Amino acid sequence: MATNGPDPEPWQLSLFDPVSPPRATASPAAPPANPAATPEPTPAASSPPVRFQHPRTQRHILLGEHRVGYEFRRARRRSIGFVVSPEGLSVSAPRWVGVGEVEQALQAKAAWILRKLHEQHQRAERVQATRVQWHDGTSLPFLGDTVIVVLDPRVTGAVLHTDELTLPGVARLTLHVGLPQSATQEQIREAVQSWLQRQARRVFEERCALFAERLGVRVRRLSLSSASTRWGSASADGSVRLNWRLIHFGLPVIDYVVTHELAHLREMNHSAAFWEVVRSVLPDFEQRRGQLRSEVLPAFD
Repeated sequence: MATNGPDPEPWQLSLFDPVSPPRATASPAAPPANPAATPEPTPAASSPPVRFQHPRTQRHILLGEHRVGYEFRRARRRSIGFVVSPEGLSVSAPRWVGVGEVEQALQAKAAWILRKLHEQHQRAERVQATRVQWHDGTSLPFLGDTVIVVLDPRVTGAVLHTDELTLPGVARLTLHVGLPQSATQEQIREAVQSWLQRQARRVFEERCALFAERLGVRVRRLSLSSASTRWGSASADGSVRLNWRLIHFGLPVIDYVVTHELAHLREMNHSAAFWEVVRSVLPDFEQRRGQLRSEVLPAFD
């Protein structure tokens, strides 16, 4: 699962295996694009070549005009597999497959690999642009809206205010944090993050109770997660973990992730039966899942 809170789910492609794309991925983060079996035009043909370099690069290859450094591993598997993640391209292959055959496979899927590398590169640029500067007046997404941080030493902790603006029915959310103007970025981040996590637990408990009743399941334990690649998880014993960064999204997206995890308490898989359980309470879940993938959340680091 995955954001720029949680990173986007890596795109994977296994060669020599039959490609029959599932209806959805194993994570509510978002389905990978379907790698077509026929050649595609290389993306960004008019843009200057980009050098893609995995931090654990072991081999290099020229794909079109782009030099790609990739991580290469031998693995106990039956086919060559590609994963394009925020780090770059990783390739795993059986021991009996020669390097030449691996490079032929890379060239055969060059368009798919380059497209995914470009998408990850563009996303990294968007994430960098959303890196939070913690100060009085910082704005953050909260439940699909925008909240403005106000340093206010008169309050204790953090208090959310709804300020009515000039236009009827238009309001502004401000979070008054009990810190002086001289507070450090770290102090502001910790105060705001603690408040967001408390709100996340409150909202998740409410939504889990609502959808557990609709699905006829029981949540025995709910906990918050800070995972970098997963939005949520569920165990057969009724334990559910939800990433607190979901609190940035509106309720439709939160409800999708909640429903996805609770549906696993009935179907511990991603079979057609599982997706019918999800659809039974959220007929438009594909649209909500798309929102989850497309949003770029603020980077707190």
